Amino acid sequence: MGIISFAAFTLLVAVISYLSTRKTNENSSDGYFLGGRSLTGPVIAGSLLLTNLSTEQIVGMNGIAFSEGILIMAYEVVAAIAMIFTAMVLLPRYLKGGIATIPQFLERRYGKSTRTLVTILFLFGYAISMLPTVLYSGALAINTMFDLPEMMGLGDKSALWVTVWGIGIIGSIYAIFGGLKAVAVSDSINAVGLIIGGSLIPIFGLMYIGDGNVFQGMDILTTNLPEKFSAIGSKTSSVPFWTLFTGMLIVNFYYWGTNQAIIQRALGAKNLVEGQKGLSLAAFVKILGPFIVVLPGIIAFQIFNGDLPNADEAYPMVVKKVLPVSLIGFFAAVLFGAILSSFNSALNSSVTLFGLDVYKEYINKDANEKQVVRAGKTFGFFLALLSMGIAPLLYGVEGGVFNYLQELNGSYSVPILAIILIGYLTKRVPKIAANISIVFGLFVYLISLYVIKPIMVSSALEKAQASGITDAVALDLVKVEAFPHFLHLMGLIFLIIVILMLIIGKLKPRTEDYVQVYTEQVDITPWKYMKPVGFGICAIVISIYIYFT
Repeated sequence: MGIISFAAFTLLVAVISYLSTRKTNENSSDGYFLGGRSLTGPVIAGSLLLTNLSTEQIVGMNGIAFSEGILIMAYEVVAAIAMIFTAMVLLPRYLKGGIATIPQFLERRYGKSTRTLVTILFLFGYAISMLPTVLYSGALAINTMFDLPEMMGLGDKSALWVTVWGIGIIGSIYAIFGGLKAVAVSDSINAVGLIIGGSLIPIFGLMYIGDGNVFQGMDILTTNLPEKFSAIGSKTSSVPFWTLFTGMLIVNFYYWGTNQAIIQRALGAKNLVEGQKGLSLAAFVKILGPFIVVLPGIIAFQIFNGDLPNADEAYPMVVKKVLPVSLIGFFAAVLFGAILSSFNSALNSSVTLFGLDVYKEYINKDANEKQVVRAGKTFGFFLALLSMGIAPLLYGVEGGVFNYLQELNGSYSVPILAIILIGYLTKRVPKIAANISIVFGLFVYLISLYVIKPIMVSSALEKAQASGITDAVALDLVKVEAFPHFLHLMGLIFLIIVILMLIIGKLKPRTEDYVQVYTEQVDITPWKYMKPVGFGICAIVISIYIYFT
């Protein structure tokens, strides 16, 4: 029964997506890459949420909530502030310039070499972190919920390879042959299903704990595990409190304001009003995110007495435990849709970046739009194969799949965010400042985190053990104090890059001020309720933190 409902719902979404995109000209750049600049607020909101809310979020964050508690909600709640900033500050500028990709703006502001560097960074990030992580976490969830390794007669790792490639092939068909509108429509349908289905998991979980009573279950949970409901992270946690004001802001401002895979949905808006409505609606729903991506992990800790061999299995295990059998197939289909959403959205953005920013610029400058789209699709095919080959290798990665993704993303998110903000907020900072900052940010971050940190941590542990310290908790504290948290490192490098760019801009400024030209491709009249809605959402975020403190 579960397999039948899974297949039926998945097929229904595919048919609706196909019917919705038949009239879109997929052979034009705007038609294929931006859905014909026709996306409305609700469609943008649904696509934004589903692109973000995939299994690397649901599985990964619930895994950390299982181990550490509600403090991991920072990635969800602080995101609302970043989305409002994007709607009020960045999106009007993006739509004014009529850009299809972030690197297009960077070429206009700095030059072609900057555009190329950032395009390479985006593609590098999608290839080794976002795409493989989505495939791995999705396959892990599906395998656990349906006991696929046992059904296929394979070991966990072997079954993972099979599921990863199955998801990857289906996602590639959506992204490569459907274009942005197919991705966005399927996202919107699955968004409704995921919000409904995702909300059922904590409800059924609390009913399981409370013997049929949700409120009694919540009371038992907060009474037995009060430490899991503190939003203030310690030095040894995944999100120490002070990182909320350093790297956490950078992570979210980059992700929601400059990440091509995300912002491409808003770039396809029919006008600024619809884009701002979509971002605002998504920001409000994002505040409710911890109910889906954090609470089930804490419920799993209560149900399984904190004893699971792999914390990343907390979510699929609690789904199997509390969800009625009749609903497992539907929920697995919705989860499958979320997996496809993040995968095909990142893949579609990669196709866009390669087609417009690499093929058209460097390989075939005289290419017509049909040739650009075809080249992008070909690149997407090979990128999909690469990500499917990397994904199963993440099995059992130290610290969990979510932390792996966030740490690696810092290598390119910091310099990209810095040069975009400086590009819009200043007029004379030159190309050389941006290019130096990209290279500086990338190498300093990677060397600091993956070369200097292991050396310093190893040295600190040796000294601690030589002095007689053997307690595991004390040794964990030694590790943390030996080197700054990666979120603090991101904040520090961001500050250095901004100062560096301003100094270069002062010493060697552009000969002329940068002036953004209004292309008049869409109406950029702002939504009249944007400011009150935006400030209201920010006030809710602050209230949530006050409550859980």
